[in-house]
Amino acid sequence: MLDDVPYRSGVPLDATSGLEKFEGPDPAYWVEHGYAIVNPDKRGAYMSEGHFLYWGHEDALDGCDVIEWIASQPWSNSNVGMSGNSWLTVSQWFIAAERPRHLVAIAPWEGFCDHYRESGTRGGIPAPELPEMIAETFSSHGGAMEDQPRMIVERTMMCDYWQDKAACIEAIHIPAYVVASYTNPLHSHGTFSGFRRLGTEEKWLRVHNTNEWHDYYTPQNVEDLRRFFDHYLKGIDNGWEQTPRVRLSVLNPSGEDIVNREEQEFPLERTQYQKLYLNAADHTLCNTPPEMAANDSYDSEGENSHAVYRMRMTQPTEITGYMKLHLWVSAPDNDDMDLALSVEKLSEDGSPLPDLTGNPIAATGLLRVSMRKLDTVLSTEAEPYYPFTTEQKLQAGEIVPVEIGIWPMGLYFNQGEILQLTVGAYKPSQGAIPFGSACITVPKDGYTYMPGSQVEMLNLGGNETECADPNETVTSPVTHNRGRHVIHSGGQYDSHLLAPIIPEKKNEGVDTGGR
Repeated sequence: MLDDVPYRSGVPLDATSGLEKFEGPDPAYWVEHGYAIVNPDKRGAYMSEGHFLYWGHEDALDGCDVIEWIASQPWSNSNVGMSGNSWLTVSQWFIAAERPRHLVAIAPWEGFCDHYRESGTRGGIPAPELPEMIAETFSSHGGAMEDQPRMIVERTMMCDYWQDKAACIEAIHIPAYVVASYTNPLHSHGTFSGFRRLGTEEKWLRVHNTNEWHDYYTPQNVEDLRRFFDHYLKGIDNGWEQTPRVRLSVLNPSGEDIVNREEQEFPLERTQYQKLYLNAADHTLCNTPPEMAANDSYDSEGENSHAVYRMRMTQPTEITGYMKLHLWVSAPDNDDMDLALSVEKLSEDGSPLPDLTGNPIAATGLLRVSMRKLDTVLSTEAEPYYPFTTEQKLQAGEIVPVEIGIWPMGLYFNQGEILQLTVGAYKPSQGAIPFGSACITVPKDGYTYMPGSQVEMLNLGGNETECADPNETVTSPVTHNRGRHVIHSGGQYDSHLLAPIIPEKKNEGVDTGGR
């Protein structure tokens, strides 16, 4: 499937053998080092019988059965580990939480752990597009597939069904090597949250500066992962325990990223939270609250449906961790609002600083205002937690405060560069997953053959024109945006961005590398 992604997502063609499952370990490497790689098709997927399930308790028990079967095989030393990106990480969270006896260690490499809060209904806004596109990549032979996209649009509040789609991370007490990034629009929050919530003390976090697939197949990272598994699955005394508990990257668009900076925890204990107040009068962020009340407004259904606030850095500044936007809002023409916000870095002249694919490097937050009620016990200074069980519609003329959590980010600003906060109306995603679009050639009978052999080949893929039954396809419901959105600041309206400022470490030694 890497062939379906533009430029193979930066993964060189010779970085993998072609024997690997998409997002999984490459047998050509691991078998050579004494490991067995097992890639089961889950219940209902591809050639497996039964009904296809989207994670949850029952699906995890299937995974436990696979692990115990592996441990019973004569070629196994009974120590089983799990590794892989995305879906293969989400599966690790759920299966490990069931504590199968012979699961010894896991390596979650970017993956959410709460499907409702982090994927399907982030911020209380139903978004079935991604699960719908994923569902269309699986070919089930005679079995039914759990219609999770439809559940997203029909069960929009937290309930028993969605509780079952949140992994019990605290129940995991085996060693874990967790890899995260700031720029994964699906997995960033869940990976950091998973690391923090793990019930084991034997856990390590590495935050990279590229993307999940590129990072997973980079040779030095494969070797690093093998050191972890060599220690816990083979019992080799290789000094893995001395590996820094946290290896952090900090992104520096236009400059050199900080990579593998050694830390002891995340978020960083030395974080100094600073309130940056919104000033609607001049569209700036400032260190002191404006004395006079003012407001910004935009047409939530228009093309320029957002407001922008900026701050120019007077000195080099690192912002790493969780941010939160405390905002006073009103909707004169409606009883609800779907808000989307981003925090990013601009150059000194105000130009965007995108990544190599042209996408913005931004920390993001979403919230449906009617779902704004907080769980005051689980919420912290920088991280609001929403139960999503109560709907609070806006009354005519009502101005309300909302707390919008922003997913983790690490950004370095040079003096003169600009921090930009954008607050606007949420727009449903129009993206599409290109899986199956590339035409590739493979041996018809099996995947390997001796060099020089003449074997019959088979073309696979190239089906980008195929589509699902339109009667079965689930699309996003209409947003709760209509008419004007008004943002209030100054005076009694203390709208502000809570930013995690990181003081410089003394005698700091780090590796640096550009993106």
